Amino acid sequence: MDIYIDVEKCTGCQLCVKACPYGAIEMAGDTASITGACTLCGACVSVCPVQAIIRELPAVEDIDNSDYRGVWVVAEVSDGQLAGVSLELLGKGRELADTLQAPLSAVLVGDDVAGLVVGAAESGADQVYLAEDPALAQYRTGPYTDVLSGLINQHKPEIVLLGATEQGRDLAPRVAARVKTGLTADCTGLEIDEQERLLIQTRPAFGGNIMARIITRNHRPQMATVRPRVMRRLEPVPGREAAVVKVPVAFDEKSILTRIVEIARDEGAEAVNLQDADIIVAGGRGLKKPENFGVIYELAEALGGVVGASRPTVDEGWIPPYHQVGQTGRTVQPKLYIACGISGAVQHLAGMSGADCVVAVNSDPNAAIFDIAHYGIVGDLFEIVPALTEIARQELAQD
Repeated sequence: MDIYIDVEKCTGCQLCVKACPYGAIEMAGDTASITGACTLCGACVSVCPVQAIIRELPAVEDIDNSDYRGVWVVAEVSDGQLAGVSLELLGKGRELADTLQAPLSAVLVGDDVAGLVVGAAESGADQVYLAEDPALAQYRTGPYTDVLSGLINQHKPEIVLLGATEQGRDLAPRVAARVKTGLTADCTGLEIDEQERLLIQTRPAFGGNIMARIITRNHRPQMATVRPRVMRRLEPVPGREAAVVKVPVAFDEKSILTRIVEIARDEGAEAVNLQDADIIVAGGRGLKKPENFGVIYELAEALGGVVGASRPTVDEGWIPPYHQVGQTGRTVQPKLYIACGISGAVQHLAGMSGADCVVAVNSDPNAAIFDIAHYGIVGDLFEIVPALTEIARQELAQD
């Protein structure tokens, strides 16, 4: 890949100079000039109003992937801490990197996030790329894409992993398009073909009815987003250190197309943190009507857990979408998952089958949920769930 400026088209407007986060464009008289600091991030290409900046791509047969090495995890920051999915990906990334006999790196983008380097190192990272600038304090697609694309082009990682979160699902495809590689979204499994050094990316397909195994053979890096709570994080190793590579970036706010005016939070969604919950009590269509979710709420409260739901109940408007567990909802890994009136459609199972203990309550003895349940109770949930609630309250009172 190469980027150059057509001096006959260049008008000297300097928009590219302001847009380059790496300070790699200077004015040479009345025209712009690209210096050796260019990382090929492409930020300048999109802002040029006269298309004077040209990016040339190699033909597939001319692509050389031999100099791509290492596994990267693009860390996400949530409320000043490393997001849970990032810690999970560092755990999986450590496994992949060891198989490839390659280093594991974390990429930290933000403002005043240097304090998170320790957590990344203790969770498995050998190296941390640290890009800090006030313009990166809150996630915005443009500047984050510019930084990450530049880093990838400059350092050539073999594998890049992001969480399948709101941020990751927005950022990953933009970066993949910028660096001209493939992307597999919403993966639930990752492994290495050691002979060809290929990342085998597994994800549900056709509504969850099959599991597709996808590879990126011709392009690098191999990129994937991974659903939260499907990978196991490693136990932190206190005192473990990582090399820090500071990334010199600087943004001109006037060159960024978006501004964050206000961050509005849904208090209900904030209170229902399914992905980090140890206990989830979930209700399905067997509840018959929305008012009957009351028995689910009572059991969840008695156990100190949160309420989950199957997709049909959300589609019917019985409960808000942030309660949904499943392929199109949240993927969870609680210690205890109690499924009440849930038949066990494959889409729901994809979101909760990683629970340590699954208890199923259903009147149909042939319900698919019993195939994965550790404990199954066949009967009327309107009798069984209140009885479980009473037992939980009695146990709590004794404690």
